[in-house]
Amino acid sequence: MEVTIDKKENFTHVEVLFEKLDTHIAPSLKSELVIIAGKGEKNMILDISSCQYCDSSGLSAILVANRLCKNADGVFVLTGLNPAVERLVKISQLDTVLNIAKTPEEAEVIMLKSISDKA
Repeated sequence: MEVTIDKKENFTHVEVLFEKLDTHIAPSLKSELVIIAGKGEKNMILDISSCQYCDSSGLSAILVANRLCKNADGVFVLTGLNPAVERLVKISQLDTVLNIAKTPEEAEVIMLKSISDKA
């Protein structure tokens, strides 16, 4: 699985390095996310900057990450949406459900603010 996982002090940054987040990649990503959550990580940034394409199974993997964080009373932030993926997210109305940041830096700001708001 081409994913980088960077454990920070208050959250885990997961970056998907595939160009397509589709039926071939999504199941492996879901498994990786479940493993991360199983280790007690409840705050996660998912960076999909490398993804130029996403289908419904990719959206499902994103929603799994969101649900895992929410169920653990944590925070999930999605970042790095290219225009095509952003359109799909908006058409699916997931932009009303997910915390979305334009850049990884903005995602960290949102993450840290959300964590402090919960404290």
